[in-house]
Amino acid sequence: MNIIKTHPVEELGYNFIEPKYIPEGQTEYHIRDMQNGGKKYRALTALELDTLIHNRNTSDNWNNVQVSENFTAGLIKNCKFYGLVRIGVLQPFYREFHNFRMPVGLYNSTIISCDLGDNICIENVNFLSHYIIENDVMMANVNELACTDHAKFGNGILKEDEKESIRTWVEVCNENGGRSILPFNGMLPGDAYLWSKYRDDAELMNRFKEFTQKELDEKRGYYGKVGERTVIKNCGIIKDTWIGADAYLKGANKIKNVTINSDAARKTQIGEGCELVNGIVGYGCRAFYGVKAVRFIMASHSQLKYGARLINSYLGNNSTISCCEVLNSLIFPNHEQHHNNSFLCAALLMGQSNMAAGATIGSNHNSRGADGEIQAGRGFWPGLCVSLKHNSKFASFTIIAKGDFPSEVNVPIPFALISNDIVNNQLVVMPAYWFMYNMYALERNAWKYKNRDKRTEKIQGIEFDYLAPDTINEIFDAVNVLDKLDVDAADTAEISGWENSTRLTKVIKVKKSVSVFKELIKFYGTTVLLNHFVKNNFEDFDTFKKSIPQIISRTAWLNIGGQLMKADTVKKLKTDIKTDVINSWTDLHHFYKNENNHYENDILEHAYCSLLEILNLTTKQFTADLFLSLLDEAIATKTWMVKGILNAREKDYTNAFRKMVYENNAEMNKVLGKLEDNSFIQEQFEGLEVFKEMVKGVEL
Repeated sequence: MNIIKTHPVEELGYNFIEPKYIPEGQTEYHIRDMQNGGKKYRALTALELDTLIHNRNTSDNWNNVQVSENFTAGLIKNCKFYGLVRIGVLQPFYREFHNFRMPVGLYNSTIISCDLGDNICIENVNFLSHYIIENDVMMANVNELACTDHAKFGNGILKEDEKESIRTWVEVCNENGGRSILPFNGMLPGDAYLWSKYRDDAELMNRFKEFTQKELDEKRGYYGKVGERTVIKNCGIIKDTWIGADAYLKGANKIKNVTINSDAARKTQIGEGCELVNGIVGYGCRAFYGVKAVRFIMASHSQLKYGARLINSYLGNNSTISCCEVLNSLIFPNHEQHHNNSFLCAALLMGQSNMAAGATIGSNHNSRGADGEIQAGRGFWPGLCVSLKHNSKFASFTIIAKGDFPSEVNVPIPFALISNDIVNNQLVVMPAYWFMYNMYALERNAWKYKNRDKRTEKIQGIEFDYLAPDTINEIFDAVNVLDKLDVDAADTAEISGWENSTRLTKVIKVKKSVSVFKELIKFYGTTVLLNHFVKNNFEDFDTFKKSIPQIISRTAWLNIGGQLMKADTVKKLKTDIKTDVINSWTDLHHFYKNENNHYENDILEHAYCSLLEILNLTTKQFTADLFLSLLDEAIATKTWMVKGILNAREKDYTNAFRKMVYENNAEMNKVLGKLEDNSFIQEQFEGLEVFKEMVKGVEL
């Protein structure tokens, strides 16, 4: 049966903290006073008290209702006060937000042991308990806004005397909980990845747990907070929730054990029908229209919309999930998933990904337990109705054609199109697909992600370019594999080991893709060197060459939450964490920033090594004449790529099946816009001319 305890009504609003948790010489309000910043209050005057009683207000003890100067008692009507309630300045104004108008004051509400800021508007809040409401807040029609003495606000910590079993974990990447992480306010994609990845390093795992426990004070007695200028209306239950400034909550069903970050520059909105439990909502986020999120982290500027479900998952910055279900996943920044019938489960997606309608990524129907995973490099794009099995792994910028893939897949070739040829019973892989057939989408996505990065505090430097150390290393590995294949006259070959099946995988356009890959490596190396030359305005080649870091060989790189780092750097990072050089999440975040400051030099080093390796040259053989020759080749490659962007988009205007829905070209141009007016394509051709001018300016 339900255990309903009975206490004297005069105790309502008091004893928020059990006496054993109150330090000697302190009161139960010692943390509240610290949170409130030492504001000064006074007792009610006899006239103010008379006015309050006349306006049908009640209190268990009017001596415990304190107010600021310039307080207007007539602006409080039909309210019940219990415990110590402190009220700021109230003046006879009304406030307006998006045509929502409310008079300043407190009306028709039950208020228990709260601090209420200046010129706030509160009406029909049925149960407001143990909260600090900052200045200029508007609240109307809220069933419950309450905080407990052990509130954690979504962080995976424990309060005094709490058992380990109640700690909130987020079970990312794998449904069996083997990669679980503890959420904390400010958790970055790199934090989540490092914690979930290196599970064999028990010492590292313990350090991350220690870092998290230190994020918040373990003392009991923290009040909830609603930040300045926040507007809350027509909501159900809001419990143990910390809400930043300038947030907007309207029509939410339930929000419990959550931090909602928001400020004037990065406003967060929670809308109708949402239910958020045990999580962190980053700055500038939006969740509306029936969203369900449980045990989750939303990084800054991410969105959940239209009934989306996010459970046991981390959603990276600048990502959007609509209408669908995402479970047990770790998603790096810039993910798009808009369709009601898509499903993502037990997956690691390393950024810049897009899920098509009907895609089912990570079903466990081929396993006896919930222990499978999908791992995909950045740029992952499963097409319509793609069904993949655990375990599967994909290189960067993999696109998967529509189909039900019957077996686990491990394709290490980047920029590849993967399809299941049912007629011939073959897995088919086309390397370098994007560069040969879809340059428009590849280039536009890189441009889009960079331009839509809304982060104001860029602690982690996210790499958006598709040619970068991680993908170039994958291209090198791909060339090594493809060069060894026995290619027939049709430029195809067969290989085993890419699918958990007895059938061979067919690789098409092998020689063509190898040629493209080698050209891209040279282009990458040359353009990075060109940018370095132009930026520093070197007077001669010798000075330029001496400025380039001289290392023996190309280094391995890792994608740490969207930020690319050398593998040796990550190795040292883990050592520094375990030896107290890095002693908190704040320290680790400083490390990310510092590494990003070195990135330009690191990528220069990598590009130079890559160029020498693909040309099979020593540093002595890298001459001024060779550099000039490579610059000319780079212009040719850039020209080919820009023309590829145009050609890929032009197909939408010339293909007969595309055109058949239009009576004439004029109608088509009205609907699609003229090809020649496409601003993105124009920008690419302008960029080509700028590139040519840069090359022309290199005088050696």
